[in-house]
Amino acid sequence: MIRRVPIGILSLALLAGLAWAVLSLPATPTGLTAESLVKLPESGVTNPVTAVLLNYRGYDTLLEVGVLLLAIVGVWSLRRGEWPAVDLRDRPLLMSLLRVLLPVLVLAAGYLLWIGAFAPGGAFQAGALLGGALVLVLLAGLARRVLQRDRLLRFGLALGVLVFAGVCAVTKLLTGGMLQYPAGSGGKWILLIESAALISIGLTLGLLYLGGRPALKQEDSSERSPHAHD
Repeated sequence: MIRRVPIGILSLALLAGLAWAVLSLPATPTGLTAESLVKLPESGVTNPVTAVLLNYRGYDTLLEVGVLLLAIVGVWSLRRGEWPAVDLRDRPLLMSLLRVLLPVLVLAAGYLLWIGAFAPGGAFQAGALLGGALVLVLLAGLARRVLQRDRLLRFGLALGVLVFAGVCAVTKLLTGGMLQYPAGSGGKWILLIESAALISIGLTLGLLYLGGRPALKQEDSSERSPHAHD
């Protein structure tokens, strides 16, 4: 009972602080919409959202990609993942559907990546589709050998952060400011960053489905046959 009193006081103080912050907001908030639209032709893209994420506030997006990398590192550090118990390879009708659906998902992801420069889309939306395709691959028991290549997976997961950081370094040398793209080439730099981020985001979201680091083939066989070493 005594411990609940400080917690209650802290909760009320937090509630009061939030209420004060909301009530102190201006009636007519002033934003940077006009300024961002004026500079839009110089951003390298015509979609305002992409311009904000990859140009005006590129540091924020770099941190977001880094957070996803930290998330998969944290999950992998806890345990080995478990491959789905259901093997869909003995279901020909479902496998035939996946042969059509998986290429469509990959093409749709590529389309969302490309269209993000001038319409709603981008690496995060495309990465979500790619992650869904990877989950279907895992459920179907496909490409397991590829997904057991630890070094390849590590490279793919870190690719987004590595390319983003590399662009920061190169633009610093070229223009004197990180993520300050040379005049007239902003669109190419943004496409490079989003292409790398697409791979990392898709791999991260898909591999999180396993709940841990992908198990090696040797470990799978030893678990299935306890007397393998007898």
